[in-house]
Amino acid sequence: MNDIEARQRKHILFTWSAQNAAAPVRIRRGEGIWFEDFDGRRWMDFESQVFNCNAGHGQKAIGEAIAAQAMELACAHPNAVFEAKAALGERLAAVTPPGLDRFFLCLSGAEANENALKIARAVTGRSKVVARRRSYHGASMGASSLTGDPRRWPAEPDLWGVQRIEDPYCYRCPFGQTHPACGVRCAEHLEHVIQMEGPDRIAAVFLEGVTGANGALVPPPEYWPRMREICDRFGILLVADEVFTGFGRTGRWFAHQHWGVVPDLITMGKGITSGYAPLGAVAIRHDLAAKFDEKVLSCGLTHYAHPISVAAAVATIDLYHRTDMVGNAARMGEVLKAGLKHLAAKHPGVVGDARSLGLFGALELVRDPATREPLVPYNGGFPAGSPAARLKAALSARGLHILLRWNYLFVAPPLCITEDELNLGLARVDEALTEVFA
Repeated sequence: MNDIEARQRKHILFTWSAQNAAAPVRIRRGEGIWFEDFDGRRWMDFESQVFNCNAGHGQKAIGEAIAAQAMELACAHPNAVFEAKAALGERLAAVTPPGLDRFFLCLSGAEANENALKIARAVTGRSKVVARRRSYHGASMGASSLTGDPRRWPAEPDLWGVQRIEDPYCYRCPFGQTHPACGVRCAEHLEHVIQMEGPDRIAAVFLEGVTGANGALVPPPEYWPRMREICDRFGILLVADEVFTGFGRTGRWFAHQHWGVVPDLITMGKGITSGYAPLGAVAIRHDLAAKFDEKVLSCGLTHYAHPISVAAAVATIDLYHRTDMVGNAARMGEVLKAGLKHLAAKHPGVVGDARSLGLFGALELVRDPATREPLVPYNGGFPAGSPAARLKAALSARGLHILLRWNYLFVAPPLCITEDELNLGLARVDEALTEVFA
């Protein structure tokens, strides 16, 4: 443990961990898809820190925009009017679907979902909402209540009114069916829950564009259009949680765009500033936002539209455009898809499924490919000496910053990655799998 870590541990808590068991990311500086630790060792960032550093490390244009804004206007009233704030509204309206051109700004994806929940209830006058069983929408109380992930459990009991539906998890279909013969039973489950809970009582359905840290579950092509049709039929708002998958991660600005669906609200965070400053946003359909022209919008916070965060977002979105990072994510996504399929074919004894969209993918690891028994039980840990613990060590030994969560090995590098870098990272994954499971 170096001196900085010892000083930090004395006063600062680590997240999502028992403090004595925390495994910190030691990071000093970064450039592109690489970062350097305090010993000068270079790490390949195959997780984009925490799926947020979409533009990559060391992007001077974003840093310079933050510095310039700090020197000009570093603090402003939440209802202040200033250039960067107006510019961000214009930048967002240019990449969101037509009609979703009003935005509520906050400081994180969790706050975006929290406020989307409040807005949906306010405009519909209904109290219940629907979310998926395998989902993550944030750690604040409302967002946590929407969440299906076990990270919700310590905060229970949740807020009242959240109903759960099953997931588009084709590899482990909760209904025991196979696509496409299933008729997208996972989507039909929404209609069943709506009928059981009262169509006139449900304000909104919250869906991640692609399920994030609960498995990189890429839905079948019929899924999103069917969810849109069901919501329309019952007058229920469809909320696309794009905190994880927004701003190019899947090869489109937002994941729902792959299926030609327009939601009623979109929640954003992470890649909106590439993690360079805290920011979240809710895109709201114009006619829904108009309901607050005379009615009070009972949402807000002291640091709403913070000048430094807003300036970072403008510079980040401009950088995405200027360098065609969204297009690069789509092109490199084909390389990633082929690479993951190759790893699945090479390691059939442990890789049960490989799935991806753009630069977000996962290998699902199993003990037995015939029974599909997970390598790690749901919400299980990595005991010392276990295959998962050894794999985690083998990946780290090869300088890969990558997330192994339960039986999912995620790949989500910055969108600036080159084909050579992507293949290098996948080769390191291959070496680690070979070391542990060959």
